[in-house]
Amino acid sequence: MIFAARYGWQESNGPLHFHYVAPSFWAWKGGEARLKGLANFVDHILCILPNEEAVCKLNGLDATFVGHPVLEDIVEFNLGKQASPHDLKIEGNSEDFRRKYALSPGAAVISLLPGSRLQEVIRMLSIFSHAFDQLKDSIPELITVIHVASNQHVENYIDGVIHKWPVPAILIPGGHQHLKYDAFSASTVALCTSGTVAMELQLARLPCVVAYRAHILTEWYIQYKAKIPYISLPNILTDSAIIPEALFQACTPTNLASLLMKLMHNKRLQEEQIVAAENVIKLLFPSERIINLEEQMEWKFPNFTPSMIASSTILSHVKS
Repeated sequence: MIFAARYGWQESNGPLHFHYVAPSFWAWKGGEARLKGLANFVDHILCILPNEEAVCKLNGLDATFVGHPVLEDIVEFNLGKQASPHDLKIEGNSEDFRRKYALSPGAAVISLLPGSRLQEVIRMLSIFSHAFDQLKDSIPELITVIHVASNQHVENYIDGVIHKWPVPAILIPGGHQHLKYDAFSASTVALCTSGTVAMELQLARLPCVVAYRAHILTEWYIQYKAKIPYISLPNILTDSAIIPEALFQACTPTNLASLLMKLMHNKRLQEEQIVAAENVIKLLFPSERIINLEEQMEWKFPNFTPSMIASSTILSHVKS
């Protein structure tokens, strides 16, 4: 995303060009070569991951780590609370959710996040449905909470197929943040299509399984070009397979059902994910930059959001 374009960038007095979100150079073979090309027309990159700033600078690009946008949710849910970036999380209201949907005390709730794009949802929801069909006889009172993206095509599709779902299901419409985190709080585990939702589950400290399938050519390209073994950001940041990933040919109903059963019935595995999530959140906060801003301004954390740090970075360049 570009905040300001440089018209006639060869001129030193032209407008500054800020680029928000660095290319995923760390994920692909030859990825750093893209950074050298960006240096020709970008003045500053606003990075959302902790390792990106140093690598950008090594490749001739001014850069600032401003924090991951998903952290804006933390600030929204923790306004007015005394908190530190090291222990922040989003706690929904499990009791309210269970009462609202008349769930019995013994109901086993799994949150399901099938994706945000129609073709992705069509592909993944079919696999997920067969996985839950295999789980229903092994888990008494199994309830699925399906989180529906704010996409009319996705909403229409899910509305059209939900009557075939193998277990009782609750649909959570997109855009209802508090209801979403209440559902997370009421869930034991989650199953999600790889994407930003994996980071939301980290905020909620909800253990999960990550799944992904794509067109066969897309899968081939990813397997050929990727230089990291993981697809979910928490695993990438910790460089460990703390979150089970079922990818490509391994993303089958039987494999997903097995991974979910194992996670639901193993408290140690759940706790390992929860502890790892705390570490991931620490990595996503630009703590040093927040401390510097607190020294310059009257506001205190958690009022400093990634967007505010990005804005402060841009203003400081304009003033200089």
